[in-house]
Amino acid sequence: MSHREPLGASSGEPVATLSDPAPWNGAGSASLAEFAAQHGLRQSAARPKLPAYVKALWQRRTFIWNLASAKTAATYSGSRLGQVWQILTPLLNAGVYYLIFGLLLGQNKHIHNYPAFLITGVFVFTFTQRSLSAGARSIGNNMSLIRALHFPRATLPLAYVIMELQQLLISMGVLIVIVLITGEPPSLQWLTLFPALVLQLIFNIGISMMVARLGAFIQDVQQLLPFITRTWLYFSGVFFMIAERVDSITKHGHHWIGRVFEANPAAVFIELVRFALLDTYHRDAAKYHLDHGLMWLYAVIWAVVAFVGGFWYFYRAEERYGRG
Repeated sequence: MSHREPLGASSGEPVATLSDPAPWNGAGSASLAEFAAQHGLRQSAARPKLPAYVKALWQRRTFIWNLASAKTAATYSGSRLGQVWQILTPLLNAGVYYLIFGLLLGQNKHIHNYPAFLITGVFVFTFTQRSLSAGARSIGNNMSLIRALHFPRATLPLAYVIMELQQLLISMGVLIVIVLITGEPPSLQWLTLFPALVLQLIFNIGISMMVARLGAFIQDVQQLLPFITRTWLYFSGVFFMIAERVDSITKHGHHWIGRVFEANPAAVFIELVRFALLDTYHRDAAKYHLDHGLMWLYAVIWAVVAFVGGFWYFYRAEERYGRG
């Protein structure tokens, strides 16, 4: 033989040679995209349409609750008292604040039931504070899960907020006992506690998703948050009556500052819970003409704006979480 024939040439079958084109040679991203489209392939981490995304989240509602419960149990598994710390931590914080602000600084002078007043503020603010902090680490602390499985990333900040909700429900049970012990009578007004907490939950979900996206790409957010939330704590009427402070500010001609104090979302939710549970607080705040209806309006606006804005902001970066 003067030359070697390609294998299979003698049988008459078509054979591939070096000069034959391959099905796909990998030259250029356009060719790759065309090849993927031709075979029905799609990007695994692509952001779905919003209705499909919401539907997928709803389908995982049981998983979200169970994930939150598991994380709650794991948080306190290493301590002797376990989940008792869910009650002790806010109570100890309230005790320290009562010593400083109630006894040493005399903030309790114009408030009839200052212990219940203070503990209510601490419990309600802690729910928002911890939701923010948990949201900031919800993506970064679950990178292995994000890179291993395909699921709506909003599941993670949602689970962390539900975890804090479980903590709040326990705290509310303790708070009601304290309210009764301190002489507050039960009334139909207590029923307004539920819509107030639902609005706060919606607000917390929104801001948690917002800070979850920031924390996923800017690690410094987790370091800054404690300073931000601590500053927010001192401006939110946890230790003092917000109506009294607003009245004092407006009397000095600073009306817009008074409106900012009054519309502070943390203060709004605290005021609504106090109005729901503390009959004495109605009399304390009445002298300052606090508009209770305006508080509800603020709460609804904050809940809607935070939830819609936070959810949309988080959703827009869905395909970027877990990269790098």
